[in-house]
Amino acid sequence: MRRVITCMMNNNPGVLNRFTSSLTARQVNIDSISISPITDRRTSRVTLVVLLKGQQESQQLLAQLDKQLDVFDLKDITDTHHVERELALIKVNAPANKRAELLAMIAPFRASIIDVGSSDVVIQITGTREKVNALLRITADYGVLQLVRTGVAGFTRAEDQ
Repeated sequence: MRRVITCMMNNNPGVLNRFTSSLTARQVNIDSISISPITDRRTSRVTLVVLLKGQQESQQLLAQLDKQLDVFDLKDITDTHHVERELALIKVNAPANKRAELLAMIAPFRASIIDVGSSDVVIQITGTREKVNALLRITADYGVLQLVRTGVAGFTRAEDQ
């Protein structure tokens, strides 16, 4: 069962290591993790996606993470209205005679070409994991040369805060 967990943590050395060590101790595999400082540079927001067996395991994980001194505002937002996005950069084989076709293929995804080489292009896409995966299926026929994904970033919608 896919669970999306958000939290705030103090932006101190070693905090992320202790946070992920708690997951390792519980033998939880991280599917995605995104962390960055917020407007107050002393605090970072974490968006964590994990695969767990069920709701009880999620509650146990939250209880374990909540014990850490530097972690606060910890929530499982999976079952609430929330926004999540991922960024991907995809370098695709694209000879000049295929570029117009490729551009037409990526347009419905609101993806864009951000770098052009002599035989390849770099495509940028921002969206849900499903949207990114769908674009990857489309670009596979062209030959994906390199791929980097950020992981999920997200939080609850305004009305659910």
